[in-house]
Amino acid sequence: MLAFVGKRCFYLLIVLFILSVVVFSIIYLIPGDPALALLGDTATPEMLEALRSDMGLHRSVVEQYGLWIVQLLQGDLGQSYALKQPVWDAIIERLSPTLSIAVLAQGIAIVIAIPLGLFAASRPGTAADRTVRGFTLLGMTVPSFLLGLFMMLLFAVQLKWLPVSGYKPVSAGFGLYLKHLIMPSVALGIIHSALLSRITRSAMLEVLGESYIRTARAKGVRESRIVYWHGLRNALMPIVTVIGQSFGALIAGAAVVESIFNIPGLGQLLVNSVQRRDYAVIQGVVLFVATLTVLLNLLVDLLYAVIDPRVRLNR
Repeated sequence: MLAFVGKRCFYLLIVLFILSVVVFSIIYLIPGDPALALLGDTATPEMLEALRSDMGLHRSVVEQYGLWIVQLLQGDLGQSYALKQPVWDAIIERLSPTLSIAVLAQGIAIVIAIPLGLFAASRPGTAADRTVRGFTLLGMTVPSFLLGLFMMLLFAVQLKWLPVSGYKPVSAGFGLYLKHLIMPSVALGIIHSALLSRITRSAMLEVLGESYIRTARAKGVRESRIVYWHGLRNALMPIVTVIGQSFGALIAGAAVVESIFNIPGLGQLLVNSVQRRDYAVIQGVVLFVATLTVLLNLLVDLLYAVIDPRVRLNR
């Protein structure tokens, strides 16, 4: 087990190194002068040159990357010149809304998708199965922002059950906190549940076709026990994979719903930073989300070894 974990951690370091190079390089593909974007058209050449020097833009790309890596190893993501604060502080301030939306959306997706996938897989070819497949097709084609706008129109404007936009922390009251999160989370969660239910159905159909399942049925084992105990346990690996790998996508998808519902999260921070050419914040947010995704993938790998011990022997 230790060898398995050590190998995975070694691969993680390689991925993080490649990730840092990609994140640093992509920034230079963004058009525009960050100094000019920060100071405006009225800035003098001397002011622009001083800011470029202060931001380190006068150095070569290799020097800038080296200094950036040294700062990262010290836990420093740099300084935002637009926000006048460290990038790490800006991320921490806006992390709670984004994580809240992503976690709640993931929970909604799991609660909807896994029962639907099991229900459809246990009744292949029936009207119930076709209905679930229709839901997955619809859910995978409707964008989250469109569903969010429909929900806003119905539940906020027409019925006035929920606030139109904004965010309230838990300290303002748990009920108020949930009221502001429920629409963006449901919009993301329903869309994600379509993919997860499809994966659950496919994995369960494959498992339910195995010979040991037929043997269990021949022995008179209850169908519910076959589906939930024998079937679901052996179909967990692809389901866990999708759940783990999709969390990063949910955080990225939160950027869209945050803009629609005016939620001050990482997505809104990233969009505003791109408009301001705030390189340090763009690099920091992208690297943070990507690193979080990679760490979640490592956790999924470790869960594989817990779910199926044979994984430790084959990897």
